Amino acid sequence: MTPRELFGYNVISEIGAGAASRIYAVSDHKSGQVYALKHVTRKAEKEDRFVQQVVNEYEVGKSCKHPALRKLIELKTTKRFLGPITEVALVMELIDGVGIDDKKLVGVAEILDVFIKVGEGLYEMHKAGYIHCDMKPQNVLISSDGGVKVIDFGQACKIGTIKPRVQGTPSFIAPEQARCKPLTEQTDVYNFGATLYWVLTKTRVPTLLTVEREDRRVLKDQDYPTPMQANDQVPAGLSDLVMGCLRHRPNERIFGIGKLLMRLQDYREAMKRK
Repeated sequence: MTPRELFGYNVISEIGAGAASRIYAVSDHKSGQVYALKHVTRKAEKEDRFVQQVVNEYEVGKSCKHPALRKLIELKTTKRFLGPITEVALVMELIDGVGIDDKKLVGVAEILDVFIKVGEGLYEMHKAGYIHCDMKPQNVLISSDGGVKVIDFGQACKIGTIKPRVQGTPSFIAPEQARCKPLTEQTDVYNFGATLYWVLTKTRVPTLLTVEREDRRVLKDQDYPTPMQANDQVPAGLSDLVMGCLRHRPNERIFGIGKLLMRLQDYREAMKRK
């Protein structure tokens, strides 16, 4: 049942759902402003992590502000006396858009325009000391006016964090995430590269969580089609850049989102001159 009200906000409709969350379009009953609201209710101890992800998302969002990052408005919680948080609601910017996995991008130039904006958002997060850790097509929204928003900071963490358990999306996860090693800006470089690879080719790169142990040589040797081999519209230089993001060892990847951004912008400018 869709609730009529949550934490003082009028519920308009349900617009999405996650592993333990529901997302609603809501309005502020005082101002009439419309927002998105992510709601999680803790029913058992094992669901504490879902509550913590929402709290974490808010903390990261407060520190990272950029037009390409979803704006977070406020966090509401319900807590038992001397007990855990039992209910949490994250009020967010409502985005009239679709995930990049559902958007039909036309040509390499349009894809580059989108990913340059994504890179700018990630670069701002890195400057603030955080990494996203879950860059994937579903976490990039494109609005009806062409705006680009990176969303879902629930798995984001401070640079250098070692997580106690594997977190990430199997088809886009970096090797160090799958092995619970320190996470750095290079982790986002890999996730970014895997996402761009998917958009350019409509195929996923193999990762430590999607190949059998005996086949992991494929990852280290990058023995899978390059973007240019999978899509002959992809220029050789851009194809090499994507593969450079996907090196198995973090120190062998393109160094940092800032350098990656400059290379993408160079390719985009070169295409405009043709």
